Amino acid sequence: MKTKAAVLWGLHQKWEVDEVDLDGPRENEVLVKLTASGLCHSDDHLITGDMPMQLPVVGGHEGAGVVVELGPGVTEVAEGDSVVLSFIPACGRCEPCARGLSNLCVLGAAIIAGPQLDGTFRFHAKGQGLGQMCVLGTFSEYTVVPMASVIKVDQDTALDTAALVGCGVTTGYGSMVRTGEAGDGDTVVVMGVGGIGINAVQGARIAGARVIVALDPIEYKRSRALEFGATHTAATVEEALSLVTDLTRGQLADVCVVSTDSAEGAYVAQALSLVGKRGRVVMTAIPHPTDTSVAMSLFDLTLYEKQVRGSLFGSSNPRRDIPRMLDLYRCGRLKLDELITREYALEEINEGYADMHAGINLRGLIRF
Repeated sequence: MKTKAAVLWGLHQKWEVDEVDLDGPRENEVLVKLTASGLCHSDDHLITGDMPMQLPVVGGHEGAGVVVELGPGVTEVAEGDSVVLSFIPACGRCEPCARGLSNLCVLGAAIIAGPQLDGTFRFHAKGQGLGQMCVLGTFSEYTVVPMASVIKVDQDTALDTAALVGCGVTTGYGSMVRTGEAGDGDTVVVMGVGGIGINAVQGARIAGARVIVALDPIEYKRSRALEFGATHTAATVEEALSLVTDLTRGQLADVCVVSTDSAEGAYVAQALSLVGKRGRVVMTAIPHPTDTSVAMSLFDLTLYEKQVRGSLFGSSNPRRDIPRMLDLYRCGRLKLDELITREYALEEINEGYADMHAGINLRGLIRF
């Protein structure tokens, strides 16, 4: 079939929207008609090379839609079912999945490989196969995805807002609550209040944190963070340190989530300076792939038992936690509609990312 899709053909190029060919679903795959796709920063990392991936590729990994065709062997969903796509495929059978760590499923190795799980391509253009970001490719009207990436949701689910829980919402919330283990009465800092960080703020609020400091140099993001649960804001690390020191009588924060546009080695030491004894620094931002060193005080790690933790998908279990995020939304505890700063047509995708870089979007959304 033919479908319109946004393709990245080379590093440091813009997304090109054109008609491409899409094969039907193979064994344990489904064809999905997308309702919406979030404009996540991770797709922009494909352009810069910070997320190395075989190009060309159909971008997009944060989407929701309706199943329109089943491949052989698919029994978990039916045509017409509403689904959210998880950017981490989870088989449910490997050792990490059996241990409850499905965000670390062995199939996750495929998310930056390019082809589908069987090593072949579903999208084609200009005589060659096109990869799919996180084996999804949600910057397309239609896409073929593995069942390992499909989460069935209630038929009355608003799929435009539900698209955001496929990555940004669940990752941000989980970074704070699951990886960071924030709890009732805690003091927390969120360093970088974009599409991930704003949901770390929400996670802290829902978990019952007493003090939630949103740290970002952009005033618009700081002011929006207050709407999502931040109790205080700061423009610099120095300002945040002074604030947290005063608010905690010198005990400092329990958790600091680093959700900046990219992870820098210097940020680790800065985040560690904001947390106190047994404080947890959660690294969620994507680092440069060639960076192999960080700045930190080993003295603090040993004598104060401070910790640095990596976080992929917020240490979340997609089949359990994506529906839980939607339940929190339905009961009014999790804000989703308010996250969408602006909607774009697929042809406006480059404008959407320009707005993201300008700091005027919490989350842009492509609506099909």
